[in-house]
Amino acid sequence: MKKYITFGEIMLRLKSPNWERFFQSPLFEATFGGGEANVAVGLARFGLNVAHVSIIPNNPIGDACIGELKKQGVDTSFIVRKGNRLGIYFLESGANQRPSKVVYDRTHSAIAEARPGDINWDKVFDEASWFHISGITPAISLSASELSLEAVKKAREKAITISCDFNFRKKLWKYGKSAPEVMDELIKNVDIVVGNEEDCQKSLGVKVDVEVESGKLQAEKYKELTDKILGLYPNIQKIAITLRESYSANYNGWSAVLNNQEEFLISKKYEIHNIIDRVGAGDTFTSGLIYGLNNLNSDREALEFAVVASCLMHSIPGDLPLVSVEEVESLVGGAGSGRVQR
Repeated sequence: MKKYITFGEIMLRLKSPNWERFFQSPLFEATFGGGEANVAVGLARFGLNVAHVSIIPNNPIGDACIGELKKQGVDTSFIVRKGNRLGIYFLESGANQRPSKVVYDRTHSAIAEARPGDINWDKVFDEASWFHISGITPAISLSASELSLEAVKKAREKAITISCDFNFRKKLWKYGKSAPEVMDELIKNVDIVVGNEEDCQKSLGVKVDVEVESGKLQAEKYKELTDKILGLYPNIQKIAITLRESYSANYNGWSAVLNNQEEFLISKKYEIHNIIDRVGAGDTFTSGLIYGLNNLNSDREALEFAVVASCLMHSIPGDLPLVSVEEVESLVGGAGSGRVQR
């Protein structure tokens, strides 16, 4: 059975209840989540053999975090227990024309202080076939970016397929290096890349006249963008971009494209009303795409599976993609009425 590895920070998520503002009531809903860990959970839920690698403090909060990953079927045996604190992010869910808001509290987190040599990559990658990372971990700190580069280079040495979600986070790139400076070297080692149009442009410094804010999508512009990235990085085999048409915080159009150098594929679009939680939707897309590329018959099928998985994620509170292959296949087949299943 193929072995999949993800690497990155998992955080404590503190969310104000329902759609309340921060401290409108003195409560927060406490869960866990983080880009690469979300992907690991998605892959585990799809029945794959997956391990998540991270640096997590040896305290009761860290224990609870690892317990959540284990509950979802993720192998946690490669997690290093060190450092003083787990990163935290605060989430205020938007509604109608008020956008959601994220506040990070992750300075000096365990993984931010990690450095090359802290993880035994030879042991981690033994018999592994796929490695996934994102642009979040390299953005956290200089030492975390060096550890990320160490990881992808070791995976490349072992001929492991490497995927990367750009996941550009402008609030994180604060340690003196820009995203393109760091990500350029990392992406030169990657086979499959994922992101949205802003992630692609700001992570790599690639400029294409794609409108991010209007919510109106032009397919030819995304072909131009993906062709440009494939031209700059000949090592990349496939690039997928998620397309979010944001009409309001609660109502989005959702689709994606994939360029595999031979075809430019455009998925079916889904109109998502009454969004419950959109955090983690991109990670769910990535887990769906990885699953599809390894288990389905074509890139077209993989793309449609990923779009549907992430569409369903908008209906689930929390970061973790609690969806199954059967649920995704049902919606791919057209069963989207939401009728009670008895």
